[in-house]
Amino acid sequence: MNNTEIRRPVIGITMGDPAGNGPELCVQALLHKAIYEECRPLIVGDANVIEKAAVLLGHPELTVHRVDSVEQAAFTWGIIDVYHLDLVDLARFEYGKVSAMCGRAAFECVRKVIELALDDEVDATCTNALNKEAMNLAGHHFSGHTEIYAHYTGTEHYTMMLAHNDLRVVHVSTHVSLREACDRVKKERVLEVIRIAYQACRDLGLEQPRIGVAGLNPHSGENGLFGR
Repeated sequence: MNNTEIRRPVIGITMGDPAGNGPELCVQALLHKAIYEECRPLIVGDANVIEKAAVLLGHPELTVHRVDSVEQAAFTWGIIDVYHLDLVDLARFEYGKVSAMCGRAAFECVRKVIELALDDEVDATCTNALNKEAMNLAGHHFSGHTEIYAHYTGTEHYTMMLAHNDLRVVHVSTHVSLREACDRVKKERVLEVIRIAYQACRDLGLEQPRIGVAGLNPHSGENGLFGR
């Protein structure tokens, strides 16, 4: 491995729900040569589904390279490396249909990419969309990626962060009903999220992050005029 290879991080990319747009997004993203100049991408999923997506997108010439270890990956533009988990029976597979099979497949991709990251086999992870109904049908009772990552990394205090340029947004609650979201706005939780956000921004290189807290009620209630 030369110095150029060392500088390019290995990114584990989950396939997402095979019945959704995740496999197509994987293929479309890896058609761009610039991706390979920035990193070494590895899809974690089912190679059969990725091959099907390539054909669907009009790129049957793409080589889908099945691997069962990170070391086997080619990391070469024009070759899509897939850490093959053999999760989908194509005879029963339908696009756009919620199913326990696809929910299990999406979940196992996330679980595996977390495992690879914890074992230092990939440097970072990137996830495609999963269908929460399908995942729960498969018996995996999580409300989203955030909760899966927290569970399998043993993280007790966490929240979701969205990022765009210099803006970061963190949530007091995620993937709950509006009624429950309101009920979760408690002083202790708000303070916890502020602290998590502050430390995360520091870890991302922002020495003095400025944090604004959105009010639940209009104008933060206007001293009781619009609620407290």
